[in-house]
Amino acid sequence: MARKKSEQLTDGEQAIMNILWDKGECSVKEIADTLSEDKPTAYTTVQTMCKIIAEKGYAKHRKEGRAFVYSPLITQKDARQGALTSLLNRFFGNSPELLAQHLMQETDIDLDDLASLQKQIDANKEDKE
Repeated sequence: MARKKSEQLTDGEQAIMNILWDKGECSVKEIADTLSEDKPTAYTTVQTMCKIIAEKGYAKHRKEGRAFVYSPLITQKDARQGALTSLLNRFFGNSPELLAQHLMQETDIDLDDLASLQKQIDANKEDKE
């Protein structure tokens, strides 16, 4: 039985989306050249990954001559929200509290960061009242 395709971005797809969010739109060649600055990346690999990103609904493309030019369909903020929602559902029973507890226990979050978060929580409470 075939594995269900994930709607979330893989690491490679995320790298491409970061380029698109940064530049607005790019040809496959421009994306491959940018990725190759860190690690050699084949044009055909980038072409395939861009097609997958478009199928997942994260980007769209248009043809310019012989080149395909991709641009993001969703904002980085919306992508983060979708990934966070998926993470909450899959691993934390849709509980932001469990996620926050996990982050406090398993990361090196310092007291200044916690104090800043508490200020944001308090401000959000006041806005909702």
